[in-house]
Amino acid sequence: MKNLIPKFFPFAVVILIFIIASVAYFSPILEGKKIFQNDIKQFTGMAKEVNDFRKENNAEPYWTNAAFGGMPTYNLSVLYPNNYIKKLDKLLRFLPRPADYLFLYFLSFFILLLVLKVDYKLAALGALAFGFSTYYIIILGVGHNAKAHAIAYMPMVLAGIILVLQQKYLWGFVLTAIAMSLEINASHPQMTYYLLFMVLILGVVYLIDAFKEKQLPTFFKSVAILTVAVVLAVGTNATSLLGTKEYAAHSTRGKSELTITPNGSSKKPSKGLDKEYITQYSYGILETFNLFIPRFMGGGNYEDVGLDSNIYQFLKGKTDPRRAKEFAKFAPMYWGKQPIVEAPAYIGAVLVFLFVLGIFLVKGKLKKWLVGAVIFSILLSWGKNFNMLTNFFIDYIPLYNKFRAVSSIQVIAELAIPLLGILGLKELFSTNNTSKIKLNALKNTFYIVGGLALIFTLFGSTLFAFEGLRDANYDTMVAGFLDAIIADRKAIFFTDSLRSLILITLSTGILWLFVKEKLNKNMTTILIACLILFDLVSVDRRYVNNEDFLSAKKVDKPFVASEVDKEILKDKSYYRVANFIVNPMNDGSTSYFHKSIGGYHAAKLRRYQELYDFQISKNNIEVLNMMNTKYFIFEDGSGRETLQQNPDANGNVWFVKNIKVVNNASEEIKALDSLKTKTEAVIDKRFVNGDFKISFPKDSTATIQLVTYKTNELTYKSNSNSNQFAVFSEIYYKDGWNAYIDGKQTPYYRVNYVLRGMEIPKGKHTIEFKFEPTVIKKGNTITLTSYALLLIISLGWFFVDKKKKNV
Repeated sequence: MKNLIPKFFPFAVVILIFIIASVAYFSPILEGKKIFQNDIKQFTGMAKEVNDFRKENNAEPYWTNAAFGGMPTYNLSVLYPNNYIKKLDKLLRFLPRPADYLFLYFLSFFILLLVLKVDYKLAALGALAFGFSTYYIIILGVGHNAKAHAIAYMPMVLAGIILVLQQKYLWGFVLTAIAMSLEINASHPQMTYYLLFMVLILGVVYLIDAFKEKQLPTFFKSVAILTVAVVLAVGTNATSLLGTKEYAAHSTRGKSELTITPNGSSKKPSKGLDKEYITQYSYGILETFNLFIPRFMGGGNYEDVGLDSNIYQFLKGKTDPRRAKEFAKFAPMYWGKQPIVEAPAYIGAVLVFLFVLGIFLVKGKLKKWLVGAVIFSILLSWGKNFNMLTNFFIDYIPLYNKFRAVSSIQVIAELAIPLLGILGLKELFSTNNTSKIKLNALKNTFYIVGGLALIFTLFGSTLFAFEGLRDANYDTMVAGFLDAIIADRKAIFFTDSLRSLILITLSTGILWLFVKEKLNKNMTTILIACLILFDLVSVDRRYVNNEDFLSAKKVDKPFVASEVDKEILKDKSYYRVANFIVNPMNDGSTSYFHKSIGGYHAAKLRRYQELYDFQISKNNIEVLNMMNTKYFIFEDGSGRETLQQNPDANGNVWFVKNIKVVNNASEEIKALDSLKTKTEAVIDKRFVNGDFKISFPKDSTATIQLVTYKTNELTYKSNSNSNQFAVFSEIYYKDGWNAYIDGKQTPYYRVNYVLRGMEIPKGKHTIEFKFEPTVIKKGNTITLTSYALLLIISLGWFFVDKKKKNV
């Protein structure tokens, strides 16, 4: 034990530094405050019904009726049974949010660098550099927690894979299985998918090397071990993955059957997201320089340029001084082509400098892998600005068309650049290279990176127009205003270019002094660490700082019921609300109080999205009626919130006389244009068999009504003198919702494009709809089996190895 303390003490100190750094950056958490994240605010609204159900019933509903008329909660808010990997994740994320994610960034990258045999001091520096990358901080500021979560585990997964490739099979197997389980559990398939690309590039590089070195059997042995580890990691997350896979087929990420667009033009049925939607957020080719000059393209959509700015000086004499200050605080500086940019994806001038230095000094497989990964991710991040490559991936690479915001693939570069940079620093510190080689590498790096920064500093303001997509709006406000905006864009371009040039020059000088033996390794490490932290943290604080924190109460309960909300809530029946003050399809606030026809989610049910695009957005009142939209929220002429009750809402369920049979989805959604939803229904012919009736006798005494409501269980009572056809104002989702008449499971159909319909026999009956997804039970069995296999294989392998060593 005494021998272990000195061995592990430095690592304990490093962990303590990570904790301190995480808490220090988000210091308001020490006062009990919480960061305001808009995405999490919207999520809170979306998840309110689920959380309430969970508290009241101590069970999971796996469904919510509070958003988009109804949807599964697999990708919203769900607690799966026997999710032990989530408990491990919570153990690692012991700090208050968002410091927990920042700590995880540090820890994971530190482990990767240790696996690559980097000295713990340098590994700690690398971990801090990785964690403070501006993009990683920004996504915490806006609430992309699942993305941050998945990114944080990427280095740990790579560490396990590299351990196996280093022929440290047992520990590599264990680390890969656990890290990959954690990665999948983070529930951001897009980031995990991008990690797969990085792993494939690594595999190709190692495969080529194994072929050259005649080590193919060893390589394929490693691949086999890694395959088992990944399969078990997938198995431990089987319940969530099966639920996600099932839902994805029905979501906007899945196939559309429509051959028409909302404006009536024809189109081909899609197998995923539209290309325009996928590439909406494409990084500009020129914008790539943001990686080492933070506000190369102006920074975020809105920047605080201060009272010395051209904007403030121009406006203060032409408008109210308070308004001038407001414009200066939220100045439209971004002049790139993306719709919304919170902040630049700045990796750091010092780290880019070290990355290029690493290209000169690092040899072998790791450099090829990391350089290849950087080039690959940057080219794909250009999206529609590099259509040839992007279209190939969308059309031919499996799953690529399931994800939007192609610029996000830069997370690969944001991992690879600091990694090669630290490996380059490691080589500079080593004795493997002569001083001459090191000095030449430093000189060449400075010429390339420093020269580029110098050109932009001296000539940048004359090289570009600094004109943005929305600039035409600004000159119409006040003549000459656009000139002031462009002047400020040029000013911050010059300032940040000069800033990067100074940091690169200082880095070169410090490393030159080390090579000349004027500075020792420890002092050099400290000075470079100071430059990196100053470089990154000072940019990070522009976008995420103490001002983003609010009292815990305001964050936990972000919505306050308005007078209109209170009036609606007096109605205790089950109905839906349409809030047209906001964009209904991009709003979680209404779901906090009501059952909304809208919501806030990246992957909505495709058919519901299509219903909105074709019908609801065009104010088809019959469709709103069939959705049981009892209340409308509008803004009156004076900008005040106002309420309108809809007396024509169809209710929870009703009988129809006639059913129109159509040939396909396109005909079905077009039939809603003129459908009288109270007396008619439309159905796709695939649901129609020989016994299916399309008309039912009128029964003036027939009744059907909802008698019991639970989120995942609905009970109705019916009474009629003849068979009737009922339309239920509930979203059709065949993979989970089962119907029962008097306790006997009964088939039902999809009608009116998104709703449920069923023939009800004459007489008195009890009809129940229960959400009973089979994926939960099936996934739970696979999950428990995978945990058992992982434990048995790991322990068995450990004891076998131990026995061999003792022989």
